[in-house]
Amino acid sequence: MTGPDFSFELDLITQGFPRIAGVDEVGRGPLCGPVTAAAVVLDPARIPAGLNDSKKLTEKKRQALLEELRDCAEISVAHASPAEIDEHNILRASHLAMERAVAGLRQPPHQCLIDGNMIPRGLTIPATTVVKGDARSVSIAAASIAAKIARDAIMRDLAQHFPGYGWETNQGYPSKSHISALQAIGVTPHHRKSFKPVYNILCKA
Repeated sequence: MTGPDFSFELDLITQGFPRIAGVDEVGRGPLCGPVTAAAVVLDPARIPAGLNDSKKLTEKKRQALLEELRDCAEISVAHASPAEIDEHNILRASHLAMERAVAGLRQPPHQCLIDGNMIPRGLTIPATTVVKGDARSVSIAAASIAAKIARDAIMRDLAQHFPGYGWETNQGYPSKSHISALQAIGVTPHHRKSFKPVYNILCKA
């Protein structure tokens, strides 16, 4: 199996779009915490070796790649809060985070490569969707790494303030230990109240 490459970016560059941002998000499935997105503009002459879907990399490898990216790429990370997830829905909140990440770049890209099959409706930059993009495009893979590391750090910090839920290891996903803690300790301000396991507990309260 080959990893992601620069072919999507190269195709856009040859069409006259030299500044390409890969965009990806993490954190749709957890019961708590924000959904986090990143936009990354790579330097075609300095692409770190080993970029891949963040889920396929160890934490140590992700951290090493992020350090390389900070030296040779432009990175913007943004979030949508649990309240925004509850207000809109997880898909729209994911897109809000993506829009914010793109807006946070120092200069607007000429084109975005978006992981998935939908372009966020508020995005004002021309964009192309790439299904399973984090395994196919190095720019999207880089964004997946930046977003995951940023969100994991948030969840580790929240775990210090709300012990017992195991967020430092489950990142807020509905693990058995997290569900048990929800039932025993209750719902925190960082939980997504519209998500069924949390909603059900609130209804019983």
